[in-house]
Amino acid sequence: MNLTNTTIGLANDHTGFEYKELIKKHLEKRGLDYVDFGATSLERSDYPDYAHKLGKAIENKEIDMGIALCGTGNGMALTLNKYPSIRAGLAWNVDIARLISAHNKANILVMPARFVTQDEAIRMVDAYIDTPFEGGRHQERIDKIYG
Repeated sequence: MNLTNTTIGLANDHTGFEYKELIKKHLEKRGLDYVDFGATSLERSDYPDYAHKLGKAIENKEIDMGIALCGTGNGMALTLNKYPSIRAGLAWNVDIARLISAHNKANILVMPARFVTQDEAIRMVDAYIDTPFEGGRHQERIDKIYG
């Protein structure tokens, strides 16, 4: 996947804060740009507040794709998928992270910070951003989502 001129949005609540900080360093090492919409500490926070910031930025075409984290990932995914132009996919291993890009053309990777290791999260980020969409029958299925 060509990531030239791509900006990745990051969103997290308190449970995803430490993971997000590692992901930021990883993206920097890869030379990728990001915007941090997430919580800035481990102090309790509410995932919808950050999910909406990321969702609006993608809706407004301010950023291209995103990575979101909360305890189970479900809260972020549910909130983000309320936006018409968002396909947020919840992944808990590398294979699923790859498939949400290849088959679902997800524009946001959502991860459950309480259920994956930091190493797994980094590998999922790479699988997600490095896997191109396959199109074909998968595009036909995406078209059916929107009627």
